[in-house]
Amino acid sequence: MPIKYLDKYPKNPARSLWVLKPMWVSLRLFFRTVRHRPVTILYPYEKEWIPDNYRGRPGLRFDKCVGCGVCSRMCPTGCIKMVEVADDDGKMVMRPQVFVGRCAFCGYCAEYCPVNAMTVTPEYELAELFKEDMFYGPRRLNFKDTTPGMEVHLEVTLQSDIDAGSPEKRHHPHEIDNPVVDEDACIGCKKCQKVCPVDAVEMVEKGLNAKGKPKLVPLFDPKKCICCNNCVIDCPKDAIHIEEVL
Repeated sequence: MPIKYLDKYPKNPARSLWVLKPMWVSLRLFFRTVRHRPVTILYPYEKEWIPDNYRGRPGLRFDKCVGCGVCSRMCPTGCIKMVEVADDDGKMVMRPQVFVGRCAFCGYCAEYCPVNAMTVTPEYELAELFKEDMFYGPRRLNFKDTTPGMEVHLEVTLQSDIDAGSPEKRHHPHEIDNPVVDEDACIGCKKCQKVCPVDAVEMVEKGLNAKGKPKLVPLFDPKKCICCNNCVIDCPKDAIHIEEVL
């Protein structure tokens, strides 16, 4: 039995030198590292260069945010929540809070922000000892060294531009969507005016209601409207919807 087992190995010992190949590779890499700089860096004392558009943790420009809530609705992981915080004048406003422990760093919040208040930052060192420290409030989200490269712009091309021979034209989504009101369903409750973060809704009188009193319907200012859908969501009669301009 032992003789048959030994018969499996080659009779020529020189043919067994292939087992030395891994050792030779290891030695070659060792001497290469000794002669040249190693491929690793002394982290955290040394750090790699990171471009401006690196998708690290989300950042917020507090002074530009209008509290529309688009970032929280577009977040695929649900890590963004609108919270109440005092602004520089002491007024209580709604601003985003991010739980970086759940964040996927996809950049959707920066893409869909209609006022470019949300950005991506090059910060990636987010480890914390306690879970509570991973909640970044509006003030903590503020990133002072924001550059234009950290902004993520979502642009689209209209079919009408392509048909007109101008396929190079680009539009922001909120510039091509318009809110439309069903005047028959509208009850003039003014909720759309109250929830609009940019004061783009004005209630105007248009005809008379069933009781013979002036009927109020919302009038949207297209120059101010950012199509955040707050009016659509809060309308109690579903009298408002968004139409896309094609």
